[in-house]
Amino acid sequence: MPDVGLPPDPPAVTAPPRRRWVSPLLRRILLLNVLPPALLAAAMLYLDQYQNGLLAAEVEAMRTQARIYAGAIAEAATRLQDDRAVLVPEQARPLLRRLVDPSPNTQARLFDNTGLVVADSRVRDGAGGAVVTEPLAPPEPRDAFSLTIAGLYDRVLSVLPRGGRRDVEVDVNPDAPSFDWQPNLGPDRREELRLALEGGVTPYIRRTADGRLLVSVAEPSRRGNQSVGIVLLTREAREVDQRLFEIRASVLGIFAVSLVLTVALSFYLARTLAGPIMQLAGSAAAMRQGEGRGGSVPSGLLRREDEIGILARDLQSAATALWARIDTNERFAADVAHELRNPLTSVRSAIETLRRIENPEQRNRLLAIIAEDAVRMDRLIADISDSSRVDAELSRTAAVPVDVAPILSTLAELHEATREEDDPLVVLEAPPEGLVVRGVEGRLVQVFRNLLGNALSFSPGSGKVTVRARPAGSLVEVVVEDEGPGIPEAKLEHIFERFYSERPSGERFGQHSGLGLSICRQIVEGLRGRIAAENRRDAAGQVLGARFIVRLPAA
Repeated sequence: MPDVGLPPDPPAVTAPPRRRWVSPLLRRILLLNVLPPALLAAAMLYLDQYQNGLLAAEVEAMRTQARIYAGAIAEAATRLQDDRAVLVPEQARPLLRRLVDPSPNTQARLFDNTGLVVADSRVRDGAGGAVVTEPLAPPEPRDAFSLTIAGLYDRVLSVLPRGGRRDVEVDVNPDAPSFDWQPNLGPDRREELRLALEGGVTPYIRRTADGRLLVSVAEPSRRGNQSVGIVLLTREAREVDQRLFEIRASVLGIFAVSLVLTVALSFYLARTLAGPIMQLAGSAAAMRQGEGRGGSVPSGLLRREDEIGILARDLQSAATALWARIDTNERFAADVAHELRNPLTSVRSAIETLRRIENPEQRNRLLAIIAEDAVRMDRLIADISDSSRVDAELSRTAAVPVDVAPILSTLAELHEATREEDDPLVVLEAPPEGLVVRGVEGRLVQVFRNLLGNALSFSPGSGKVTVRARPAGSLVEVVVEDEGPGIPEAKLEHIFERFYSERPSGERFGQHSGLGLSICRQIVEGLRGRIAAENRRDAAGQVLGARFIVRLPAA
């Protein structure tokens, strides 16, 4: 079947955007929210590992140094007594001081096997036989900037969870006792002494009240297999503090950069997200006030490819469709008023004339005119009501698979059962089943009944009306042909307008409202199909009748 006379395909309905796991806008929001905390967390993790590494290296170096001291004392400050090695304090004291001299900020003490202090590198012989204790050098003073950074860092660090494995623990209690033994040994001290003699005391790291970071290690001094004492080495880890301070400053710098970056990106997000949303809200307000007929959505938003652009285009399409619906309703109201005015004018004139006429025959004729106009108005109102309900009904009713072949067969059989002798024949060329479309069965029956009735009214008594139905790819095509006078070429589109009527000659006026074909187009287009009209012609171009073509999407 040629496609002559069919209008161009309607614009394809834009499919909803394909759902993606991470949309562009979501990626942007995730980046803005995750980047600064990720940087800060990475910096904290790096500092934690760095601090542990520094302290572990410091402890290992001090252990090596303590072993050297213990070995030197065992070899040079002991004597054999009864086959046992005995510590000689007079030899151990100067040796311990000489060993510690090259190491600043370090204090070494030597304990005997009973836990008594034998030698202390900070204790020297003064003038006149006095004993002088040299304190450790005071900590280096910090400026206000250093104190501020350290305070801020410690405050931030105090509120963060500190999980994970820690190779070195720092005792932050400034009042914690140092590793020491007193002459009066209690049960706990005896256990510490035993562990120290066996080399099993763990390093002790503490922060004092004046801010010193002290590291203490203990190593036994052995000669052969005999323990002669314990070397306790304590050092202020100033280099560790200095390096930690540098890292803290770096962490705060990274945090400051992250904060600035977050603020800048937040402004960008506000400009690309909140700003366009406010513009769309303004466009919606303008549409509500009647200012958006020409399109009030900014063109820049319509060109965007993200969710904002989709929303802007949908809003513009909805506004355009709404204004088109408003214009259609206005024209429909005007047409309804015009169509109802004619029979009402006729009724009013007949009533006014009826009051002045006494002749019974003329009065009966006027009463017949009034009755015909009342029937005409009733038919018109019924068709108007049906036309106004079509769009609303199709929008509320879900389309379901409907087989149109049985519908066409039933209509043809109904016409044959009620056909009079001089009525046209109906010839059906369609399979008994298998022409399934998506639609509303009642409305499809209305479309085919209107087209068939229209074709029968134009066909001569000896003629026939042919109904063909066939699948056409993704569509189902139904064609209704008659043998009437055809349709004027200039009216092929106008016949689908509301209240337009092109009736056969000799038919009584007022028998049709002019809404039948208009309702057919409403229904077909509401089901995403197409309907068109054309003239049937022979090889010489002579009009043989009219042809109506309906195409509906197959289910």
